[in-house]
Amino acid sequence: MIYVAFFAGAIGAVGGAVAVIAMRNPFYSVLALVVHLVSLAGLFLLLYAQFIAAAQVVVYAGAVMVLYVFVAAYVGAAEEPLWEPIPGQRFLAPLLAAALLVELAIAIIGTGLSALDSNGPTLPAGFGTPTQIGNLLLERFLVVFEAASMLLLVAAVGAVTLAARSHPRAEADEAEGPAA
Repeated sequence: MIYVAFFAGAIGAVGGAVAVIAMRNPFYSVLALVVHLVSLAGLFLLLYAQFIAAAQVVVYAGAVMVLYVFVAAYVGAAEEPLWEPIPGQRFLAPLLAAALLVELAIAIIGTGLSALDSNGPTLPAGFGTPTQIGNLLLERFLVVFEAASMLLLVAAVGAVTLAARSHPRAEADEAEGPAA
C-alpha cells in the first residue's frame, strides 16, 4: 500500500510540475501547481513529516496559490506571439533538457542505488510531529522564535510606512481638499 501511495504521489508531483510548464493558460498552470504541491504534501506524509505536509498545504497550496490565482485573474489572458521572442529557443531548449537528463542520470547512478534498500536512520518516536516542533519552538528556541516574530512585525510596519510615504499623489489629493 505504501508503494501505491508513493507512486500516486510521485506521478501527481511530476505530472503537476510538467503541467505547470506545459499549460498556456496561467490559471490552469496555477491549478496544476496546486496539484503538484498537494502531491508533495502526500509524499511528506509518507516520510512521517506531518508538520511539513500540513505547512505545505496551508501555506503554499492555500495562501500562496490564492495570491497566484488573483494575479492570474488580474493579468487576464494575453495574446501570445506565434514565434518565440528568443531566437534559437526551439533548438537550444531540447539540448539543455538532454544535458540536464544526462546530469541527473549520472548523479542518480553515482550515488549508489543500494541506499534505497536501507531503512534509513533510527529516529526517536514522535520525531517531526507538530507536538515536538511546538515544544521546541516554545521551550528550547523561545527567544529566537520571539525575536524572529518581532523582526517580522517591524518589517511589516516599516513596509506599510514606506508604502504610505511613496504615494505623493495621495498626499497632494489630501492637501487640495474635497473637489468642488
